[in-house]
Amino acid sequence: MKMSQQIKPISYLKAHAAEIVRNLVREKEPLFITQNGEAKVVIQDIESYEQTQQTMSMLKILALGNRQIEDGKVQTVSDVVARLRKQRTESALDPEEP
Repeated sequence: MKMSQQIKPISYLKAHAAEIVRNLVREKEPLFITQNGEAKVVIQDIESYEQTQQTMSMLKILALGNRQIEDGKVQTVSDVVARLRKQRTESALDPEEP
């Protein structure tokens, strides 16, 4: 669907709420609501919203990882494995550990 068809005034939202909800769920396209000729809100179905939030979370994680790489805050796999093995061995030998 064309973006221009997804822009509606707030009066349309008020008059066609149930139809809008059905269309949002079916079409998976956001609806842009204007007030006094200016874009004010975006409405979308919950599934699309959740997918967008998951995508944003993944992008934040990737950006954080890239920043850590740039800052040199990385370890080799062999170093991490060796450290984990050492911790596991130490905890097995420690009688105070449950």
